Amino acid sequence: MRQALKLHPHSPCSAATGVEVEIARLRAGSLTLRYLVRGKISDLRLPPVAAPARADELWRHTCFEAFMRGWADAGYYEFNFSPSTRWAAYRFSSYRKDMRVATEISAPRIEARSGPECCTLQASLELDGLPMLPHDGRWRLGLAALIEETNGRRSYWALAHPPGKPDFHHPDCFACELQQA
Repeated sequence: MRQALKLHPHSPCSAATGVEVEIARLRAGSLTLRYLVRGKISDLRLPPVAAPARADELWRHTCFEAFMRGWADAGYYEFNFSPSTRWAAYRFSSYRKDMRVATEISAPRIEARSGPECCTLQASLELDGLPMLPHDGRWRLGLAALIEETNGRRSYWALAHPPGKPDFHHPDCFACELQQA
């Protein structure tokens, strides 16, 4: 399944012309997300590739994000994927409440590539160890990207945006339903 992300109306972007995410849930406990950014890639600020490791504050620069919860649950997970191959995973009891590092997840496999007109990041996740995510039911996903340009300007892309400033955690952003594999 492919989903197009929408640019937040108050965050112009001249480097990226579009962001899409391909979603694959090949079995109940796994998920693969492939983010595609199209545009003038040389105008994007992409961090250099580093050894894959957990890192905080990835959202300060170009970063791809996924938010996941059970169909009717308030608790959710946030995943951050950097083109550097650094990553983060957090757990919340409800909207922006009780944030903690989600230590129960294993490291995702991240592959990043870029060319003159397109860059991609693919993150493969094993989600069997996540107690707040039902493995045999429906999920709600919020998919997002923060794109930083070489001039320092940032743009915010998501499946849906709530009114006001960009807020990927907002319940309105969990706009994709994903069925059991």
